[in-house]
Amino acid sequence: MTVREELEREEHKRLNPLAAFADRSAGRLHPEPERTEDVRTCYQRDTDRIIHSKSFRRLMHKTQVFLQPEGDHYRTRLTHTLEVSRIAGTITRALGLNEDLAEAIAMGHDLGHTPFGHAGEAALSQCWGKPFRHNEQSLRVVDYLERDGQGLNLTHEVRDGILCHTGENWAKTLEGQIVRRSDQIAYVNHDIDDAIRAGILTNEDIPKSISDVLGHTHSARINALVTDVIRTSREAGAICLTPQVEKALKDLRAFMFERVYRNPVAKGQESKAKAMLAQLFEYYVTHPEALPEDFLPQLTFDGMERTVCDYIAGMTDNYAVDKYTEIFIPSGWQVKG
Repeated sequence: MTVREELEREEHKRLNPLAAFADRSAGRLHPEPERTEDVRTCYQRDTDRIIHSKSFRRLMHKTQVFLQPEGDHYRTRLTHTLEVSRIAGTITRALGLNEDLAEAIAMGHDLGHTPFGHAGEAALSQCWGKPFRHNEQSLRVVDYLERDGQGLNLTHEVRDGILCHTGENWAKTLEGQIVRRSDQIAYVNHDIDDAIRAGILTNEDIPKSISDVLGHTHSARINALVTDVIRTSREAGAICLTPQVEKALKDLRAFMFERVYRNPVAKGQESKAKAMLAQLFEYYVTHPEALPEDFLPQLTFDGMERTVCDYIAGMTDNYAVDKYTEIFIPSGWQVKG
């Protein structure tokens, strides 16, 4: 018996019958031969493929909420991803579900995010003339764009969790549903933390009706939400919150949209970021020869606008600024580092 087979057998001994067992996976997008010497389950391999990808490394230089913040402690897409993974791990472990699957989904869920956060997503939607959704782009990254067009060839369960971490459809696995909940828990709380750091919010600004339910500190809110998910889901056999906590979370999100996500201090540079990406988009559409060499073959089967979207979506914040400077700012005016 291989190590992988031992791990798969152990899952059946210790996990909840509702878990997504590795040896019952629906398989990969493209069938692969089994590795007799393999020491990892299919979901463990998926996590490794994601973490070793170029798209994952770029997350460290992509905006979460604040564009180019002055300070070392603001979240990026990468730190957000790690926080989601840890929250999902806690919930999944407590419910006896498959932590390996939850980790793989969490690590890959935001790979398709544009530079400058949701501002970049809005800019590409306008340029492309159709909705650009980061969850769909994340799936496109792992299916198609990584490894020079070969993709990462992940399991169907991980791909489903990545696609359904936001939007109308919920993941088919409980692990995928946990990542969706963990994403909400992570971002609404760490965005409060960053907003307080930026001086546009204080803990006292959060309505008392919310704080009385979720707590008055960062750690208290996360603990309240995580423990409520665990306790309620155990009783219900589905991933859910109590009505009171669900309402408090929705109210907190609405408060954050009003006070932070649409705040001119936090979002004051977004119009500039959108204009920058729009100009880059127009430039590459009219100058396809300026695209990197590895994107040129894609033009023949994906078309100009789809290819340019893929290129711009993969940029980090700094890379987008550098390309804009290189293309549109006269060399004599460029700031030398």
